[in-house]
Amino acid sequence: MAAPNEKLAKSLELLKQFQDKDGTAIIKSDTISRTHRERLLKNGFIKEVMKGWYISNNPQERRSESTSWYSSYWKFCSVYLNDRFDKDWCISPEQSLLLHCENWTIPKQLLIRSSKASNNVTILLFDTSLVDAVLTMPVETDIIEKNGFRIFSLTSALIACTPNFFLQNPIDARTALTAVKDASEILSPLLVGGNSVVAGRLAGAFRNIGRARIADEIIKTMKTAGYDIRESDPFEYKLHYIFTNRSTSPYINRIRLMWQQMREPVLKYFPIAPGIPKDKASYFKLVDDNYKTDAYHSLSIEGYKVTSELIERVMGGNWNPDENEKDNKQKNALAARGYYLAFEAVKKSIGKIFEGENPGKVADDDHGDWYREMFSPSVIAGLLRPSDLAGYRNAQVFISSSNHIPMSCDGVRDAMPVLFEMLREEKEPAVRAVLGHFIFVYIHPYIDGNGRIGRFLMNVMLSSGGFPWTVIPIEKRNVYLSALEKVSVEQNINELAKFIAELVTRGNQG
Repeated sequence: MAAPNEKLAKSLELLKQFQDKDGTAIIKSDTISRTHRERLLKNGFIKEVMKGWYISNNPQERRSESTSWYSSYWKFCSVYLNDRFDKDWCISPEQSLLLHCENWTIPKQLLIRSSKASNNVTILLFDTSLVDAVLTMPVETDIIEKNGFRIFSLTSALIACTPNFFLQNPIDARTALTAVKDASEILSPLLVGGNSVVAGRLAGAFRNIGRARIADEIIKTMKTAGYDIRESDPFEYKLHYIFTNRSTSPYINRIRLMWQQMREPVLKYFPIAPGIPKDKASYFKLVDDNYKTDAYHSLSIEGYKVTSELIERVMGGNWNPDENEKDNKQKNALAARGYYLAFEAVKKSIGKIFEGENPGKVADDDHGDWYREMFSPSVIAGLLRPSDLAGYRNAQVFISSSNHIPMSCDGVRDAMPVLFEMLREEKEPAVRAVLGHFIFVYIHPYIDGNGRIGRFLMNVMLSSGGFPWTVIPIEKRNVYLSALEKVSVEQNINELAKFIAELVTRGNQG
């Protein structure tokens, strides 16, 4: 008779087959035996989403932890919906636009259109749900498939979405509009449907983002076809930044739009920048004096157990993984050593800025050095491969308990140059600090270390205005992470800007 561990191993082999098939194990009860299902469920390797449907799960994850669900959400929904409705379904035009913009934030409620719908709410995990409704389906040629989801095409979604979408999701709406290359893309369906009111709204929307040529083409063509069209701007405010036709990348345009929309709220909370200090030696002494506190709090925010004694050993050079097996194996010690090396590299970057170099250029040139220094001890200890220091990630990442899904690997390579372009061009140090930090973490360019590097970037940009090195205390971790979540999911920067400004002001006052 097989031992319990052998039985579990057999069940895990089956689970691995599900995972190898599509990367994420989405399991319907009729595809796995009851014995295997109950064994995996009991040991925490799968989690029930609804009756008859399961996802793979980390057995060490707490029941209140949502990471397994959020990382499986989109795959689960596509598999479930295709199983239930076959090809007779699509998501709403508003949600379609979000996905066209590569905004994969987990929605509380996902609206599904289908002729087979039962007008019901299907409750999922962690306060999420599906709502299926018998609503008008677009013609098949206006439906495209994206990552397993049947969505409205870009132009059909812009035509079908409600006016409120432009008010409630201005960044996504403008990002979607920038993806339209020419008026002909949208004129044909407007003319076929005789949508003069929608045509007037879209003309106003295109003019709002600086695409006057497309706006004029819509107005002229609709009038020539005999329609009474009146242009109306659906947005709440005008854009100062004018979009050209050069880039239709949703990643690039999203970063630029977020920067423009969020910079004024940041300035509202921040004091005037003191300017680069004349006494640079005194500034660096204060930075060094802050190291012990900064390392403790920044590493603790990321979940490392760091003691003052460990930090003292690292600073004093009394950390040697070659001779001390305990140091070689201790993850916390490796993190602390890496943080110290990165901290020293960051100080060199600040020195360049104090010598007159552009802060954005310095960060662009040097942030890879900060990352390599941070993880070099783990490479030396054999916990990471040298290739792990090569650069930006090549895999999707997820943030624990966050509804925000960081962009794809391709998106990272589009977005990071734009972030540093914004940092180079921005005149206000406070904006560089807050938005630089937020957008870096929003992009999440590395497999690990994004929070620490993001806070280093914040302090480099604060120093460019003479603001003091600022520590985000572990006691404020929940406030800090909540503010980051709010701006990542809702594009509301106010809480984060106010939070950082208060810490900076306190530091200014000594």
